[in-house]
Amino acid sequence: MMNLAPMDLLQPLALPPYPFKITDENNQLYVFDEIRKRKIMLTPEEWVRQHFVQYLINVKKYPKGLIKLEGGLKLHGMARRSDIVVYSTNASKLLMVECKAPGVKIDQKVFDQIARYNITHRIKLLVVTNGLQHYYCSINFDDNTHSFLEDLPDYNAG
Repeated sequence: MMNLAPMDLLQPLALPPYPFKITDENNQLYVFDEIRKRKIMLTPEEWVRQHFVQYLINVKKYPKGLIKLEGGLKLHGMARRSDIVVYSTNASKLLMVECKAPGVKIDQKVFDQIARYNITHRIKLLVVTNGLQHYYCSINFDDNTHSFLEDLPDYNAG
């Protein structure tokens, strides 16, 4: 990981600001993760993940208890981690979010990555974000099609 100045890590994103609990330990920033209930080393990608989680909870009204971060999955025998998966109250998977650092361009490789993860998960709603750009996609498994959405549906919308 490149060594970034603390303020570089805390750049404004195209998501609502949130009063995170951030601590500095030996010149390394940590953020308290409300989902995992522990301090997490603050990287540019983690900054985006934490903001998007708060966006899901506070704006889109997804219940905090149904959000899982960095869940493991097996893909072609290899261990992988999905950034954010949101479940329904009956434990079916509703939404998967792939987070990238703000400096990472959202390109076909990023879409391919979440599509590969979705081979395992089979989730109908996918999000790709670098904190500055967000793409929302609805998957129809019946006819193998997808469509991009203007906005992420609220939790109670579907």
